[in-house]
Amino acid sequence: MGWNSYNHYSCSPNESIIHSNAQALVDLGLQPLGYHYVTVDCGWTLPDRIANGTLTWNPARFPSGYPALGNFIHGLGLGFGVYQDAGIQTCMTGSPTQVGSLFHERIDAETFAAWGADLLKYDDCYSEAATGYPNVDYTPVVSPSGRYANMTAAILATNRPILFQICDWGVDFPALWAPALGNSWRVTNDIIPAFRTIPRILNQVVPQTDFAGPGHWLDLDMLEVGNGVFTIPEEQTHFSLWAILKSPLVIGAALKDTYTSISQASLAILKNKDIISYNQDSLGVAASFRRRWTETGYELWAGPLSGNRMVVALINLQNTDRSLTLNLPDVGVQKAGSVKDIWNGVTVANVLTSYTALVKAHGTLLLELGGMVSAGYYDSSNTVTVGQTTTFGKIFGSTTSQNYSALLSFKDKQTSASVVVNGNPYTLTDSSSLTIPLSLNAANNNTLIITSPTPPTSLSITPPNSTFYPSTSFKVSGSSILTTCHTGLCKPVGSKIGYLTPTGSASLSIPAPYKTSSGLAVSKYVEIYFCNNEIAFQSSWDSGTNTRNMTIAVNGVTTRVELPLSGRSSELFSPGYGWEDTGVFGVLLGGWTDGNNNVVVGNVYGSTGLVNYGADFVGLSVYW
Repeated sequence: MGWNSYNHYSCSPNESIIHSNAQALVDLGLQPLGYHYVTVDCGWTLPDRIANGTLTWNPARFPSGYPALGNFIHGLGLGFGVYQDAGIQTCMTGSPTQVGSLFHERIDAETFAAWGADLLKYDDCYSEAATGYPNVDYTPVVSPSGRYANMTAAILATNRPILFQICDWGVDFPALWAPALGNSWRVTNDIIPAFRTIPRILNQVVPQTDFAGPGHWLDLDMLEVGNGVFTIPEEQTHFSLWAILKSPLVIGAALKDTYTSISQASLAILKNKDIISYNQDSLGVAASFRRRWTETGYELWAGPLSGNRMVVALINLQNTDRSLTLNLPDVGVQKAGSVKDIWNGVTVANVLTSYTALVKAHGTLLLELGGMVSAGYYDSSNTVTVGQTTTFGKIFGSTTSQNYSALLSFKDKQTSASVVVNGNPYTLTDSSSLTIPLSLNAANNNTLIITSPTPPTSLSITPPNSTFYPSTSFKVSGSSILTTCHTGLCKPVGSKIGYLTPTGSASLSIPAPYKTSSGLAVSKYVEIYFCNNEIAFQSSWDSGTNTRNMTIAVNGVTTRVELPLSGRSSELFSPGYGWEDTGVFGVLLGGWTDGNNNVVVGNVYGSTGLVNYGADFVGLSVYW
């Protein structure tokens, strides 16, 4: 946690700016909350080294010198962060150009240690020799990891503890090599001052969250909170997600200088103690992506906290205020003894199955759950009993199906008792429990009415099993192509269908394994197995989203899904280049009927402003 000069001051920091913002960390009460490191980003040095080969500061910008600057920061009880680059010069906007650390790692690390540096942010511009040291090279012929390993070794040789922030913008999937070299690694290209940057970054983080852990963290880039580029609800979303994903919380706004002071509303976001505690939680587990409702514009992230708690974020991706509902079973919970709604400022006790609240445009419903009961378990405290009739309400069904299994438990063993469940008679014989088949709709408000001599004490529901349909069973048409993947990839099939476009699709007739009681079309929960590694490097500055779309039509009922990245290997050097790493995406699809179901996978909206090619298709599981 801390502050960095770049987002607000770009590559034009100076001594006055650093002094005033460091002082503001203390004066505004941010330091006691954990904001510790003050980092001077690009623009601090000169085009050339001095005669003895060391770096030096720009005396016009830092007249007192860097050792004095470090002393000032340390005198406030803060950490001193410095910036350099793994290339021949630093990433730089404006002038003068700045010399980098390539081939000078040892002497630069010694210099930083001598100045009392506590943190090094290490960029990767002008570093690729094979292409003449361009400003950036998103497709280098060698991995950046070697350059970072050189600086890691140089830092360790100083015997000074220096936090090492790797910043290669996600090139060569650093989650596989950076944890051994540094304390954090940038997952994506730079954050930009527009809200579209938030979902773009989150879509790139999806397959990487389990790489984070104590001492090695995903870096989603510095915060824009307080820079006046987002609305307050957007700032809340930004801060919430960075916090629960365990990204370093590095303020990028002007806290205080000659011309600018941070607003009280933004300051309150940065000082939210609950959210800071989620970021700094001792369990050290990043939240993970759970579900996305593409066509209605919201998505769900959640992760565990210490003390048997959970943090949940439901993001409103639409630019309009509306009520959103969290179905607790979507995060593996049936009941929460307490739900703390952070941005709405309320705490509710004993919440069963679902929680609904107003969420501002581009805002987030951020919840802390405590006293959790696992999904599928309902106890008698949430029933209504009148005479011999007991009603369980707010029963959740993930898929419309007759194939649920329900276990009813009773206090005492029954020798022979008649039990009626939703009008169906059963006999409880010499037992204190009864297992029966159950039909539920895909909804959060199913009801179970039980008539029995004694009321049940609990209800446990097991959802139906799924059937998997591999891509190899589908018939391709148009531009689509079935390809065999490298050994062990495109799991669990080993093949995938690519080039899904408005004129290319894959189809399969899937027979329903049973008849529905009504005979009407119903909704089924489906898991899509897909591959997408369309990484937004250069396109991150404008239209890049890190997503590809896919459409699935069931008997003519078409649903669009926007799929995040699935790649968990190098996009440059691994077999399949990350395009054969499988992701799984859950969605409720309508249109299923008795008999044969015509399922068509494609990208029918690819010609309407979305990416023309869809994600690659590995298979799907239907929960019957």
